[in-house]
Amino acid sequence: MKLNKSFAIFLSAGITAAGWGSGPASAAPLSGPRLENPASATRLWYEQPATLWTEALPIGNGRLGAMIYGRTHEELIPLNEDTLWAGGPYDSNREGGFAFLEAIRDLVFEGKGREAEALFERTMMGRSRGTARYLPLGNLRILSPGHALASGYTRELKLDSGLSRVSYRADGVEFTRTAFCSAVDQVLAVRIESSQPGRISSYFKLEGAVNPRRTGDGKWSVRTEGDNELILAGITPSFKPSGQRLRYEGRLLVIPEGGDMTIVHKDNHPAVKVTGADSVLLLFSAATGFRKYDDISGDPEKRNREILGRAKNKPWDRLREDHVQDFRSLFDRVSLSLSDADTSGIPTDRRFAAFAAGRNPDFASLFFQYGRYLLISSSRPGCRPANLQGIWNRDMNPAWNGGYTTNINFQMNYWPSDLTNLSECREPQLSMIRDMAETGKKTARLNFGARGWVFNLNTDIWLASAPIYGAYWGSWSTAAAWFCDDLWEHYLFTGDREYLEEFYPLLRDAVIFFDQTLVEHPEYGWLVTNPSSSPENGPGGDPAWTYNPDGTRNRPIGICAGSTCDIALLRELFTHFTEASALLGRDPELRESAAEKMKRLPPYQVGRLGQLQEWLEDLDNPDDHHRHTSHLWGLHPGTSIDPRRTPELAAAARRSLELRGDESTGWSMAWKINLRARLLEGDRALKLLRRQLMLVDSPTYHAGPGGTYLNLMDAHPPFQIDGNLGGTAGIVEMLLQSHNGGIEFLPALPSAWPRGAFRGLCARGAFDIDLEWEQGRWRTASILSRKGNPCTIREKEKISVTCDGRPVSTETVEAGRVRFPTSAGKRYVIQKETGR
Repeated sequence: MKLNKSFAIFLSAGITAAGWGSGPASAAPLSGPRLENPASATRLWYEQPATLWTEALPIGNGRLGAMIYGRTHEELIPLNEDTLWAGGPYDSNREGGFAFLEAIRDLVFEGKGREAEALFERTMMGRSRGTARYLPLGNLRILSPGHALASGYTRELKLDSGLSRVSYRADGVEFTRTAFCSAVDQVLAVRIESSQPGRISSYFKLEGAVNPRRTGDGKWSVRTEGDNELILAGITPSFKPSGQRLRYEGRLLVIPEGGDMTIVHKDNHPAVKVTGADSVLLLFSAATGFRKYDDISGDPEKRNREILGRAKNKPWDRLREDHVQDFRSLFDRVSLSLSDADTSGIPTDRRFAAFAAGRNPDFASLFFQYGRYLLISSSRPGCRPANLQGIWNRDMNPAWNGGYTTNINFQMNYWPSDLTNLSECREPQLSMIRDMAETGKKTARLNFGARGWVFNLNTDIWLASAPIYGAYWGSWSTAAAWFCDDLWEHYLFTGDREYLEEFYPLLRDAVIFFDQTLVEHPEYGWLVTNPSSSPENGPGGDPAWTYNPDGTRNRPIGICAGSTCDIALLRELFTHFTEASALLGRDPELRESAAEKMKRLPPYQVGRLGQLQEWLEDLDNPDDHHRHTSHLWGLHPGTSIDPRRTPELAAAARRSLELRGDESTGWSMAWKINLRARLLEGDRALKLLRRQLMLVDSPTYHAGPGGTYLNLMDAHPPFQIDGNLGGTAGIVEMLLQSHNGGIEFLPALPSAWPRGAFRGLCARGAFDIDLEWEQGRWRTASILSRKGNPCTIREKEKISVTCDGRPVSTETVEAGRVRFPTSAGKRYVIQKETGR
């Protein structure tokens, strides 16, 4: 394979020192030779400051988040802490719902959906119709008089090191601000430097964001300690079902080199004033009393003192280098290049139009790596999982409370984790699912009289498990089955048997719940869920919403029995449980019962329009453009629909996508990228990716289609991180799939990406893959076996396999599938025998 010079450099170069100044390369073991990502795929940069939150650049360490506006004379840095939520622990369940379960089921089976929903809402709905809010912490402001007239301005974010930098010239002096959130030291660090000594004179302020000056619903205050420390402390607003409120604190240390420092009051707030300094280091820490979903007895002041006490004794170079090494140990595992053209000199805001016009393919690489960057920055072991906004939120009343929407968005956030070599970043999700299984047991008992656990469509940090938002949305009750699919997928990617042993009880208990609660459909004889729904949609779809003369809105009926989404989820839940219980030698009787019940689940139904039906009956509206495509769950993220094994069902899924249309909310288009890739439609997947990367200007909610903001954050709108993370996963699905009985290279490669290379993407079976391709065809692949499992390659042409330069014997499993043995820690080279 011949490559031109710039592309060959991408494939063979070593990583240089990270960021600005010397930073050590990661010492963590990687899947292969360390390759340098192209600069066009690892750097966001702009020639002007942000004017809106959706133009600011995010940094985070999983727990702390900040948005860098990059202003010169009045820098604004909004702050977040991942456990800062309204209220405190509470029980969302209402007593007595089980007594009405049979009546609700009867009404559903009788076609009396409106009456069923009314009874459901009176008896089974949670004690609150909503959830607690994820809250902003406040703002850090840096006031630098005289810097309004600046020149030579650059604002940038280095994805491969997690460093943000702002540089400009004012009054004949070069100024730079470098910022990062360190997972090693648990602080936000900002360093201000100038090209001439004694030229830094600024004010530094902290402002709270939780209902300032309102004592009845949350309050905060800022005080000082010594001449260089600001403390923001408060309690969160109340949340009705909870009688508790959460304490929180943020602390800012200002450490100048040279010059003078004093405490002053500016705009009715205490501020640290620094005059004539050579440089200034800011260290910020925040904490709350949160310890667990049912415990808020922590001491935020003590934690902040401990964190800052350690961090302030580290020199700046060590703080930065430790952060960079930690960040790169995750980020550098994967590289992706889709072009040999160097577009790194084009500002990010000018690349949208070129990508939409079919140029600048590495803009997709940038979007891909940005998703990985956001996941690293918002989800680290020991933290809370990424919520609807990751960890970045500016609003006291964020859209959908900034919560955990468990009928797609919570799960979508973690689609790229195992695929893109970031399995550790999935730990917060897995840990929360384990806790959800605890709160969900009570809901299962109260509403269904069943053992095991159940979960509904939405929750918060307090892990409310009861139905909310009304029966149209809240009657869906199969989130636990979806969670268990995530648990099983993580096992398939890692091959970690100890992990499977630990989490197996969650699969078992979810199966126990559905084993007890599936009921026979009186007309069809199948076993179905009842009550349930198809997430956020009802027969007739979006057009079924009607308006009364007074402007009030009538919603369609959502409650149903045996939605296609439910049946797909249960089919795979029972399958995964059967495999896990056999592998671990546990629960043979339950395994047998699950296998029998799976045989009685409804088959997929193809409707009058040629579509995959969303419900048991053929009720799909051809004009329904609803954002959710829940009935296609079996195609993605599930595996029961596959164009190779079930071509008729794949064709029906394709028809459903055509009827739904491409344009939708940002995260919905991300899901459709994955669905099109699973249908092996690379060009259509790329068309959707281009549509998702259309620039959206408005930062607020509106009903139009989504896209992407100037800072590359996904626009629902407003911002939701799931669109970024789902889009990253979709790009992987175009390049590598491993769910269909073998690893397949370039299964949905768009024709517009004829050449490229990736390193470190992961496949089920615990394999890391490196690949390069030219003229739309792969020639050589390298596979690292982490667990020594047999490896199966899906490829029509004849291949050869070598390890350490020696041939490896292969066997043909079936036409187009070749298997070979592997040893843990060994790397295998796969080549096509034709055209080598």
